[in-house]
Amino acid sequence: MNRGLQIRATKNSERPSFALLLAAHGERREDAENASVARLAGNLAAAGVATEVGFGFIKGTPAVDEAIRALSLPHIIVYPLFLADGYFTRVALPQLIEQSKRQDQIITVLAPLGLDPALGDLIVDEVLDAARYHSIWPEEVTVVLVAHGSTNDRASRIATEQLADCVRGRRCFRDTRIALLEEAPSLAEATADTPGPIIVVGLFAGEGMHGLNDARRLVMELGRDNIVLVGPVGTFRGLDAIVATAVTQSRNLASK
Repeated sequence: MNRGLQIRATKNSERPSFALLLAAHGERREDAENASVARLAGNLAAAGVATEVGFGFIKGTPAVDEAIRALSLPHIIVYPLFLADGYFTRVALPQLIEQSKRQDQIITVLAPLGLDPALGDLIVDEVLDAARYHSIWPEEVTVVLVAHGSTNDRASRIATEQLADCVRGRRCFRDTRIALLEEAPSLAEATADTPGPIIVVGLFAGEGMHGLNDARRLVMELGRDNIVLVGPVGTFRGLDAIVATAVTQSRNLASK
């Protein structure tokens, strides 16, 4: 990874001086680039969302604690690029922040991406674009949201079901279902009684093992020609607007 992408600074002196840190799970594999997070940080910096914009990973380079130490400003907003409020956002990330912050730093952690209602609208827009590209009537599409899931923590299932409710609420598609990697229903189970067409959305922040490899493999294993895979959501256009809005709202609340 280009370490020069870790910190981006804007030059707009009229904006409040605070730093934004994008915190993600990341990948430690040699071929893992975690590139979507770097691109997102660059877009947010170019838009002047914060005076400094950095990114760090719980598993990957740069690490979250390293990224926090690299930020020069005392006020930091952390945006968790996680699709659920699970172990990593409730336990691992707060521990890393507490261990690495300086005494003069005030760090605010926002709700994770997966809990933002705007993500549901972004998913709908991406699925509609995919349907148009493949000449599919949206009313015929079954959308399947694929997430990690866990037999030890219901956070992933709960967040995925909430997003599915958001997508259903737009009433654009024939049906909306969920599938999970580590618990039922699997993708095969979620699509077994659906004739198609099906658009599968990968609810993952990055292009790592789950976001690309597992999602593609599971779709290929179905052996069907009427399934389209889009995502992971961390690569969707418009994600920077969701993060920017959440950061702006946080700053506005803090200033009242």
